[in-house]
Amino acid sequence: MALQLEQKQAIVSEVSQVAADAYSAIAAEYRGLTVSELTELRAKARQSGVYLKVVKNTLAKRALEGTPYECMREGLVGPLMLAFSQEDPGSAARLVKDFAKQNNLLAVKMISIGGELLDASELTKLSSLPTKDQAISLLMAVMKAPVEKFVRTLNEPHGKLVRTIVAVRDQKQAAG
Repeated sequence: MALQLEQKQAIVSEVSQVAADAYSAIAAEYRGLTVSELTELRAKARQSGVYLKVVKNTLAKRALEGTPYECMREGLVGPLMLAFSQEDPGSAARLVKDFAKQNNLLAVKMISIGGELLDASELTKLSSLPTKDQAISLLMAVMKAPVEKFVRTLNEPHGKLVRTIVAVRDQKQAAG
């Protein structure tokens, strides 16, 4: 069934809005996947904050115009699915990587982050990026470390004095 002009415009507008706000994008070939496998992938995408859309390449090219992912336009060939990370840069990569472990028919063709087109082999690096909560946790650990070290340094002379007194006491008790 052919799409009407209004439906095409709605799809282009929707994908364009999502692409404008996304942190990263992945184009993957889904040829050979069953409907149930695609449904499972879509469910996982919703849970992980990834916008997943199968859209005609001509519409996808129009939708990506004026977005950071315009660099992907030339590679939109064949049956592709677009995945946009909406929560953190690595969420779409984690989703595609995990799903591709179970279904080797899902093949990554292009990756883009920050307007830069990356090779498909960079999927592992992108998927290993921390989530927002993990990044905040790492930052807080880095900020907390100098304070903890300072407190330990201040406490060390007192601790050393106590250990020395205990050692002298033990030595006197052993001699006496």
